[in-house]
This record gives sequence, C-alpha cells and structure tokens, in this order.
Amino acid sequence: MYKLIRPILFLFQPEKIHRMTMNLLKFCRYIPMCRTLLRWCYSPRTKGLERELFGITFKHPVGLAAGFDKNGDMYNDLANFGFSFIEIGSLTPRPQEGNPLPRCFRLPKDKAIINRMGINNKGARYAANALIAEKPIRCKVAASITKNAATPNESAYKDYEKSLAILYDFVDFFVLNVSCPNVKDLTELQDIPALAELFEHVNTIRRFNDEHKPVLLKVSPDIPLEQLDEIIDLALLSGIEGIVATNTTRSRENLVTSPAVVESIGNGGLSGAPLYEKSLAFVKHIHEKTAGIIPIVACGGIMKPEQALEMLDAGASLIEIYTGFIYNGPAYVKRINKYLSRAYAKRKQ
Repeated sequence: MYKLIRPILFLFQPEKIHRMTMNLLKFCRYIPMCRTLLRWCYSPRTKGLERELFGITFKHPVGLAAGFDKNGDMYNDLANFGFSFIEIGSLTPRPQEGNPLPRCFRLPKDKAIINRMGINNKGARYAANALIAEKPIRCKVAASITKNAATPNESAYKDYEKSLAILYDFVDFFVLNVSCPNVKDLTELQDIPALAELFEHVNTIRRFNDEHKPVLLKVSPDIPLEQLDEIIDLALLSGIEGIVATNTTRSRENLVTSPAVVESIGNGGLSGAPLYEKSLAFVKHIHEKTAGIIPIVACGGIMKPEQALEMLDAGASLIEIYTGFIYNGPAYVKRINKYLSRAYAKRKQ
C-alpha cells in the first residue's frame, strides 16, 4: 500500500509532508481507538529480540534516529509504529530556527536524502515540558543534544551541560551530537582536546545526580579511522557508554542521481542507501578495536531488513533508522523484526 502512496507524498517538499504527517498523527490523538489501531497494525509481535544495554531493557533492537521528532513532542505518536526507542532532537539549550529554506531534498534514484536543516528546534526546555506532559511514555527515549550554532566551540561544553541538566530526569539516555555537518565548525568538537573537555563536563553533571544516565557519542562517517581510534580510546577512558555510528556524510560518491542535480542542491548531510557501506565499516571497526566492550548503535543507510541483520552481526547492539523509514513506510519496523526473528530461529535449528 505504501508503495502506491509514496509517489504522491514525494510530490510535496520533504519538510511540508513531514509537517502534514506530524499534524495528522496529532489529530489521531482525538479519534477514539486510532492510536490503538496503529499499534495493532504496526507494532512487532515477535518475541526473543529483547536486549539489555546500559541497564536499560529494549523490547527489540530497532529505534528511530534523531531528526524526526525534533522537539520531543511526538515520540508517543511515533512509538505506535513499533519503535523500541526514539531519539529526540537534536536539542539545543536555546531555540534556533536552523538554516534558510529550502533545506531538505530527496534523491529517489539513490534512496537518499540531503539535508542542511541546521538543527532547528524549540529548545531543551520545551522538550522537557513535552516529556513531563505526555504519560505514559510508550518506548525508551534518548535525547540528542548539541550546541547552539551561535555558541563558539570554546564555550560549547556549557550548552551541552545546560541541555543535560534540563533533560536529565526525563529521558532514558543521551546522545552527544558533535558530528552534524550542517552547523558551522561543530565537527571540530570531534578533535580530542575538545572532546576530552566535553566528556569531563558531562561526567561532572552526571556525578551531581542520584541516577546515572548513560551517555553515547555520535560520530561522523567522514573522519579518518586514525581519528576514530583516538575517539574510541578517549570514550573508553572517560566512561562514555556507547557510540552511535554514524551521522550523515558530506560525501557525494557513487550517486546515481545526475551530478548537475546534486550540485544544484549544494551543501548538506547525505543519509540513506549510499551511506550504508561506510556506516557498516565503522561498526565493524569499532567492534573489532574494542573487542565488543563498548556498545554500538548502528545508524546509516539501513534500507532493507537484511542490512539490519548485517549491522547486528557486525557488532551493533541496536540500530536506528530514519531515511529507511521514509522510503519503506510505516510497516518497516515490523518487517525488520519479523526478518530478524526468522533469521535467528533458523540459526538455532
């Protein structure tokens, strides 16, 4: 059914159809049994895929990556599509509008998206209030946090501290976004001195709280492996609980879409199918270097259930989808879980 509807949806600008979809899901809140029906249709009913990480039990390994629920006010609506966890944000301490329109573009021939959103969001306090207001919470929630675009890198740690403190009591774990290519100089925070300072301040906030909340780091697929190795070593020493591999890429290699079209779009982070091999390579490298000690959340180009299994086999503990959800539709989480369940059952025979 979704394959028939998708060409119509793709006639609209990505941000416009996203707003329309979110508004439709909000409208469903007021229709009796509508959300129950969505859960019945799309929530996985497979068993045996539970896993425990960072002291948190996940019903299955499939979550929604940051960027879909930018403000933390739609996670329960999106949970109706079967996600085990949802990463909200990225969130900044102060609201920001992001980059000028247009800033999101589809590449259907490549099953990809280019975005230069600029981390538009209503701020960490808005998200905290949304999390307080919505009960019960139907899935695990992670908060992706980052600095405001106007904050200089030397003061970036203060922004992460603020968002961490505001959201600390209301989410299950955090993801530090230091790798979005759409905010000027943000990726420089992946340099070891800046990252060490950030980890120190994050850990200070955690020590002042009664409950220890896990913190993960999201890395760019564009950094060299030597830098990735340094980041891994620092993460292990600093007590960071996991790595999300990876963010979007600046690369435009091996695209089917005509170079003229890609050039006309301009800057932005690429997500979707072309990112898969690079993300998979990062997952394998992190797993091998750490001997499986540090949990990995695989994110990037998972467009088929077979690729979800490949990521998990490569060493990922959890996976996140985003572009795959857009191209495959609302039943994609259920499809992945069915495939994983059958694959694991075959291996036991």
